[in-house]
Amino acid sequence: MDTIELQRIARIEDDNWWYRERRAVLSEELLRFSSPGDAVDIGAGAGGNSRELVAHGWQATAIDLSPDAVALARAQGVEAYEGDARYLPLPPSRFDLALALDVLEHIEDDARAAEEIARVLRPGGTLLLSVPSDMSLWSAHDVSLGRVRRYSPRALIDLLEGAGLLLDRVWSRGVLFRPFLRLLRHRSAHYEDLAPLHPLANEALRLSAALERRLPLHTCPGTTLFARAQNPG
Repeated sequence: MDTIELQRIARIEDDNWWYRERRAVLSEELLRFSSPGDAVDIGAGAGGNSRELVAHGWQATAIDLSPDAVALARAQGVEAYEGDARYLPLPPSRFDLALALDVLEHIEDDARAAEEIARVLRPGGTLLLSVPSDMSLWSAHDVSLGRVRRYSPRALIDLLEGAGLLLDRVWSRGVLFRPFLRLLRHRSAHYEDLAPLHPLANEALRLSAALERRLPLHTCPGTTLFARAQNPG
């Protein structure tokens, strides 16, 4: 990710509904822990999720391929290192929590990346990840973002279990948004999640995401899959 793109994300992620929804899911998951510990944010990008970890009392380490992302994280007071998810520059059994939010879909050898995540987790440590779901939603938008796949629940489960992780939960998000996403992306090759939104549209999407968190829709087809898994040790 280049500097211009990182700067654009950094400008919008505090208000953009998409990033706010990711942080809301992360915040809910962090409440499951009795106390904060050491966490690694893999593919940290502009650092919004790393900052969320710090706000909840975690000791966060950010990893990203981009030296600009690393510099941005460090400027925000987060410990950060340049690194590839397939070859993490980290010691084994180091972290209580690993985040990989919207990362694995960009990596050809996602099995290697999953194995690396398992390697750096302590026994009993938790992985929280998200990936785009369902290849029927594939469009020029995915290509423009550098994705190599979207995932089915079965493919995601097989990937994580193949890395030796114990699945706790896999669930969908973006169920209410899915019909609009399909329409927008297949009508235009230029649809952009990060394009500036009218404040009313941004608020409507934020409310839709908040409503979905309160509805029993987690097994329905959506636009994103989340997974929580443990390193059994």
